[in-house]
Amino acid sequence: MKNFKKLVSVAMASAMMFAMAGCGSNAGGGDTFKIGGTGPLTGGAAAYGQAVRNAAQLAVEEINANGGVNGYMLELNYQDDEHDAEKAVNAYNTIKDWGVQIVLGSVTSAPCIAVADKTKDDNIFQLTPSGTAVECTQYDNAFRVCFSDPAQGTASAQYIGENNLASKVAIIYDSSDVYSTGIYENFVKEAEKYSFEIVSAEAFTQDSNSDFSVQLQKSKDSGADMVFLPIYYQEASLILTQANGMGFAPIFFGVDGMDGILSGVDNFDASLAEGVMFLTPFAATSTDENIVNFVNAYEEKFGETPNQFAADAYDGVYLIKALIEKSGVKPSDDVSTICEGLKGAIVDHSFDGLTGSGITWSADGEPNKAPSVVVIQGGVYQEM
Repeated sequence: MKNFKKLVSVAMASAMMFAMAGCGSNAGGGDTFKIGGTGPLTGGAAAYGQAVRNAAQLAVEEINANGGVNGYMLELNYQDDEHDAEKAVNAYNTIKDWGVQIVLGSVTSAPCIAVADKTKDDNIFQLTPSGTAVECTQYDNAFRVCFSDPAQGTASAQYIGENNLASKVAIIYDSSDVYSTGIYENFVKEAEKYSFEIVSAEAFTQDSNSDFSVQLQKSKDSGADMVFLPIYYQEASLILTQANGMGFAPIFFGVDGMDGILSGVDNFDASLAEGVMFLTPFAATSTDENIVNFVNAYEEKFGETPNQFAADAYDGVYLIKALIEKSGVKPSDDVSTICEGLKGAIVDHSFDGLTGSGITWSADGEPNKAPSVVVIQGGVYQEM
């Protein structure tokens, strides 16, 4: 307003001010791109959200220390959604009021779906590090770094079948959770192509997720030599504990929600997780130079070893950097312009990260990358 000449009428000045106010969250960010996200920083899934926030902050600090992106800085604002869809919307509204231009989140599926409805309306580019439900990327502004639920279910069945890991497989899954049911359904479908038999499939819900004696007994009685667990590590830790108590010792095979079982559960005997296998795009014990450097930097800054959620988030920030560079968008652009620029840049873009090399994305938001499996041996994840 300082450059207005005295001859400009009060009416004109008022009109200009009203127009600027009307831009709201679409106003440009000056010399800084504002990246915001929501995830569970407290509650039962906090190990996931904290890892995403920490790794994203590490990546932002590294990028800024190296001159930023096309000369612009990055700023991160991460809000707690407690792994709850309604609270995720409230958290999104907080970062929207802050002036978010790019969304890195949400971390878990149900909150991510809820936030995606909002980012679609606002036409803000959304990249979830770890939201696996199909609906997380149902809109053309939404993409993901991780595998989708169908991809995890399919890949798990393929790995078990192709490597002849079991002949009889029981499944314990959460029928009240879109993450778990999505993986379960596609695992069952893909398993038809292989020689192993699904001998038991028992569900639980969030209202009955502490006593798994019935599910485990049916798994044991069915003669299962493997139990597939498309669930999160909290319930998995109880299942491992209760299986041990009843003398049931099959192979346990999980998916990315298993990550956190060695450090995210209070009073859990981690030795019970010995031999557990799970699908993950990242192993902190890898000798890959980039992974070693990331793990060392993360451990130095946060005092703990990063999980695959951290790796997904770290890749997410560096992917955003690459897309900004490729598209040429600026912080002064409105969010819709930034969104359209990043959408155009990501399709068929090839990206080398911690969770895969030569990762590409299609317009439906899905990444194309190879899955990998780790096994817990000696209290650490080992690549298979």
